[in-house]
Amino acid sequence: MDETIEQTYKIGWKSQLVVLTTGAFTGMVFTVQTGLQFHKVKMDTAVGPVVSIAMARELAPVLTALMVAGRVGAAIAAELGTMKVTEQLDAMRSMGTSPVNYLAVPRFVAMLVALPLLTAESVFFGIYSGYLVAVNMLGIDRAYFLENMFKFTAAKDVTSGLIKSVFFAMFIALISCYKGFNAGEGAEGVGRATTQAVVVSSLTVLVANFSLRCCSTPSFPHDSNPRIAQRVQQHGGVARRGLRDPRRGNGRDHRVKAAEAKVCS
Repeated sequence: MDETIEQTYKIGWKSQLVVLTTGAFTGMVFTVQTGLQFHKVKMDTAVGPVVSIAMARELAPVLTALMVAGRVGAAIAAELGTMKVTEQLDAMRSMGTSPVNYLAVPRFVAMLVALPLLTAESVFFGIYSGYLVAVNMLGIDRAYFLENMFKFTAAKDVTSGLIKSVFFAMFIALISCYKGFNAGEGAEGVGRATTQAVVVSSLTVLVANFSLRCCSTPSFPHDSNPRIAQRVQQHGGVARRGLRDPRRGNGRDHRVKAAEAKVCS
């Protein structure tokens, strides 16, 4: 239990600066790019929901997992690899202690606890920094930003990102522990195991993100939010009612032409 708490402190608390900086500046950059492009089509008020949904569903979980994989995954692989090279794992086995139960399980549990919390913090700071940039730099009205963000951002957008982070935590912890326990001999073997842990964990996070997104994507994207589906249906009805046959033209034009012909005759 003490080892799990210590690993949670190392993985979670000591990774906050990296994760929060990444989330905040990602939210800022994404807001600037989205605002500049949406301004061309007069959709400035849509920046809020786009930023919030993108940060909650995709950007914050993936970037947080990549940062943790680079910082914590490398540390786990290096630590376990060094213990194997110096025969500390063999000493633990000779004393009747399982290295997996004593070393791997606390790190696995700590990763499962810490990464979703880090992801939630990244989502919050990413959206908040995007809000500051949108209001102070892009001149978007804060009322429209917040109203549209709360209107079109559902609870499932946030929970889906947190569920992804749980899977990412499992992959990072398992891969890092496996590479550490199977490190080669000498300093070269430890360095190779550390590099492989970071690379394989990062690639697994990217591939798993796409796979999880495909599994959770409905047939029609607008059906995932009932409010959006209702608005799409309403706008579609208005568009259908507003359509005119170009061959018939405007009814008022026909009446004017008929009146002119009657006067001339």
